[in-house]
This record gives sequence, C-alpha cells and structure tokens, in this order.
Amino acid sequence: MTLLIVGLVLFLGVHSVRIVAEGWRQRTIARLGEGAWKGLYSVASLVGFVALVWGYGHARLDPTVLWATPVWTRHLASLLVLVAFVLLAAAYVPGNHLKARLHHPMVLAVKVWALAHLLANNTLADLLLFGSFLLWAVLDFRAARGRDRANGTVYPAGQGVKTAVTVVVGVVAWAVFAFWAHKALFGISPFGR
Repeated sequence: MTLLIVGLVLFLGVHSVRIVAEGWRQRTIARLGEGAWKGLYSVASLVGFVALVWGYGHARLDPTVLWATPVWTRHLASLLVLVAFVLLAAAYVPGNHLKARLHHPMVLAVKVWALAHLLANNTLADLLLFGSFLLWAVLDFRAARGRDRANGTVYPAGQGVKTAVTVVVGVVAWAVFAFWAHKALFGISPFGR
C-alpha cells in the first residue's frame, strides 16, 4: 500500500502544480526553459505512474474489503465510463460542441471515470486510487475554470459533424476497452465475463 500512496503523491502532486503553485510553475519554466520543465515533469509523472500501478497491483493481491458492492454498480460504472470516453475524445477532436461548452473535457473524463470506479469497487486500494483521482479532478477543474475566467479565455464554437465524430470515437474506444482491453490489461472484465 505504501508504494501506491507514494505513486499517488508523486503523480498527482506533479499534476497539481497548476492548482496550488501556478506562480512558482511559471517562474520555474522561465528559469529552466519549457523543454527542461516538460522533461522533468514527464519523468516525475512516469515514475509516479509506475509506482501507483505497481502499488495498486500489489494491494489487489491482499485486498482490504471496505463494503459490499451490488452487481448493478458494475453496469452503472460501465455506463459512466462510456461518458468518460466520450469526454476524453472531446479533449482531442478539435471543434466539437462538448469542448466548446465544457472547456476541460479531459478533467471531467477523469472525474467521471474515478466516480464510476469508486461505485463498482470496494477495497481500501480502490478508495485510495479512485478517490484521490476524483478529488484531484474536482480541484483541477475548479482551478482550470478559474484560470479561464482570469485570462478571459474564449473557446471556439463547436460544429455538429465534429461533435458526432467525437461521440463515435468515444463510443468505439469505450467498446474496445470494455470488451477487450480492460480484461487484457487488468485481468477484470467490466461485465463479469
């Protein structure tokens, strides 16, 4: 469990710099240069990610169950993760209505993904992992919207065709993940097969 916690602190800590220390971040980028900042940021993120994945894997070997989860929570989680995949696609498909309206769909995708996994899972490791990501996403979304207001950021209007492409990409990615990749990567099928 210690490795999971260290990984979460490192990974989410690096990703929280803009939330808690935007001025320090800007000064550090000015001092080091953008390339060096991105390099350090990427290395710290990767080390944190590996630690949290490894730590979570170890915690799953001897789980501490906190509550019983009904079967229906898996189905609700699958539906929520479908929404998360569409939001994730909205972050990358330019000119869609979702990004124009929501402004930060990737962070919202993390929120929905984390909530879905909290509903469907019931161990201490799940609570730490998904609860931490949910809390981080709530704080990051709030900070990002605040930066947008402070900077007067205006997002371009979306187009119907690009929004349709966004939804199709999200649904296809979700289907691949739900029906194949989740089991292949994590050993668990979202639908219990």
